[in-house]
Amino acid sequence: MARGGFPGGMGNLNNIMKQAQKMQQEMMKLKEELEQRTVEASSGGGAVTVVVNGKKEIESLNIKPEVVDPDDIEMLQDLIIAAVNEAMRQVDEMMAREMSRFTGGMNLPGGLF
Repeated sequence: MARGGFPGGMGNLNNIMKQAQKMQQEMMKLKEELEQRTVEASSGGGAVTVVVNGKKEIESLNIKPEVVDPDDIEMLQDLIIAAVNEAMRQVDEMMAREMSRFTGGMNLPGGLF
């Protein structure tokens, strides 16, 4: 073993650092690409439809007029909440799926992305 405890010396450590930096840059690029993607979810058989981007921002919300009942606002609220929650879940799944393809299933801390 070389002095300092690294097999192959400092050159090997430098290569590892370069590879780590490259991987970090590629992951950041992928994250930016995923943030531009959108998912669509609906509730009430399509009565409420929401489109959310990869940054978890609502881009559009469509409510069919026939679902708007002034005497039952709670139902409309529930439909909106259900559609938004489903879209957010889909964004999380999309991010996890794409990142796991990139990382090869490495267990990276969730706070990284």
